[in-house]
Amino acid sequence: MQPIVLLFPGQGSQKPGMAHDLAEAFAPARATLDAVDAALETPLARLMFDGPADALTLTHNAQPALLAHGAALWAVLTDALGDVLGRSVVAAAGHSLGEFTAHHAAGAMDAPTAARLVRRRGTLMHEAGVARPGAMAALLGEADRPVEAICAAASADGGLVVPANYNAPGQVVISGEVAAVERAMARAKEAGIRRAVRLPVSGAFHSPLMAPAQAGLEAALADAALSDPRFPVYANVTAEPVTDAGVATALLARQLTAPVRWTEVVQALAARHPDALFVELGPGSVLAGLVRKIAPAVQVTSAGGAAEVEALLARLDVAHAG
Repeated sequence: MQPIVLLFPGQGSQKPGMAHDLAEAFAPARATLDAVDAALETPLARLMFDGPADALTLTHNAQPALLAHGAALWAVLTDALGDVLGRSVVAAAGHSLGEFTAHHAAGAMDAPTAARLVRRRGTLMHEAGVARPGAMAALLGEADRPVEAICAAASADGGLVVPANYNAPGQVVISGEVAAVERAMARAKEAGIRRAVRLPVSGAFHSPLMAPAQAGLEAALADAALSDPRFPVYANVTAEPVTDAGVATALLARQLTAPVRWTEVVQALAARHPDALFVELGPGSVLAGLVRKIAPAVQVTSAGGAAEVEALLARLDVAHAG
């Protein structure tokens, strides 16, 4: 079978109806969602299926919902293909909270443990955002000077703003205190950025403003006692492969205050595995689109619903039989 790189999306990909047809079509998906509901002691699956969207979008709901969806997809694939799939996966990565889902797929933690961790992560992030309000904005297009310089200049006028997500060439998200973010948006437009758009989030994620949440997440990760991942998981913080549980634990905590280096992650994966099939597991196809911008030569596909999973299984089964 062709080598496979797994990709798991982050917050923003959630939507009402997510995983509903998956749960109806595949028993392993339903069992995974039931296990997450039991772990969280809440009917998360019902919220995923039926909404409302504003409740699903809340950080402490969106994060475990996306984890549950990714875990359900992985359960379906492993149930259908077993060891054949396990031997074919050469690496995984996830955008922000998706890195937790990647570690679940790599066997570092089971789905209930991962769901409790990201629920705690979402709660801590929300609390940090309330205690120290912040904002995030997407800068789309190319500027005539680096985004780091734009943020430094905006911060020099008071407040703090930093690059938070290096999503793809021409797509960077900044994060920080509200006034500083707004100044950086204005400076970015002066520098030639095509668009600067505020994002509907409850805090300055992936910035130093999240420091109060980091200690709490470190404690939760220590209690979870991760195992070594069975295949490398590329870290958002370093864009390097991780195969050690201790390193993974430290980097997952550092995520909260460090930028997501998604462009570098994809570049590193594409350089090491140019012939792999990159498979995004989750609702939508945001990561697949970013991969096509960052590494247009690699093969990439998305699977979030039952029909897409059936198509992916058929493709992988044919490849295995061949």
